[in-house]
Amino acid sequence: MSDEHQSPIKTPGQLIAVAVASFLLPIAAIVLVVQYVENTNRVGAGTDAFSPEQVNRRIAPFAQLTVRDASAPRVFKSGEEVFKAVCTTCHTPGAAGAPKFGDSSEWAPRIAQGYDTMLKIALEGKGAMPPRGGASPDDYSDYEIGRAIVYMANHSGGQLAEPQAPATGAPAAHAASDAGASDAQADAASAAAAAIAALPASSAAPAAVANSADAAQAGKALYTSVCATCHGVGLLGAPKLGDAAAWAPRLKEPMDTVYNYALHGKGQMPAKGGSNASDEDVKAAVDYMVNASKGS
Repeated sequence: MSDEHQSPIKTPGQLIAVAVASFLLPIAAIVLVVQYVENTNRVGAGTDAFSPEQVNRRIAPFAQLTVRDASAPRVFKSGEEVFKAVCTTCHTPGAAGAPKFGDSSEWAPRIAQGYDTMLKIALEGKGAMPPRGGASPDDYSDYEIGRAIVYMANHSGGQLAEPQAPATGAPAAHAASDAGASDAQADAASAAAAAIAALPASSAAPAAVANSADAAQAGKALYTSVCATCHGVGLLGAPKLGDAAAWAPRLKEPMDTVYNYALHGKGQMPAKGGSNASDEDVKAAVDYMVNASKGS
């Protein structure tokens, strides 16, 4: 009889070995494939969604608190840092008549006026540019604003020297020569506080009306000093004040969403318009612009 159809498994041990191998080999192959897939470097949008950095960013608190030591030495920002935080919105694209960063032909007549004149214009505002570019003295001192001017001018054909740093112990936002004015302001503030304290107490309802009026005034003031730079002329896609058609798609969203855009920034608009205003004042400015767009 021919042996050509005989099985290669001749003993019970061989049968057990074949059965075990047929079970383990597919499992080993699956494990190897899974390890290969997991260890492969992924590229493309969304592939880092579960990285520690992305996870921490998503679970971080929405509001952040920065505690500053008032007694710590002031660390001044460089001109480049101030430019990127405050000036770039208008000076990089050359918007609203601002001399474009790096354009020597536009900067030449400004540089010819001298550093002191340029600093005065930057601090007081001119045309569509609000005072200090819409920043707060608490955020950037006169010296830091001056450094930003020198940075822009020297990258646009100028050769200005760095402004002299304020003396140790000088107020951060003003020069030491302003000490007398500060004392006068403090005396005036004390006198005003004493006069307010001497006023008779009023009922709750009038106080609410007064608070509402104060909020409206604060909103208008913040708009004038900060928001008008873009919203006054419809710059960089900002809905223009009083333009109902431009504001209509924004107002389709809940007001909390509109407030959130103003508080935390959206697109080319920085958080709070680049200012250091309180959340309440920013919301009041939004209310002022929304009411103007509705004709109220």
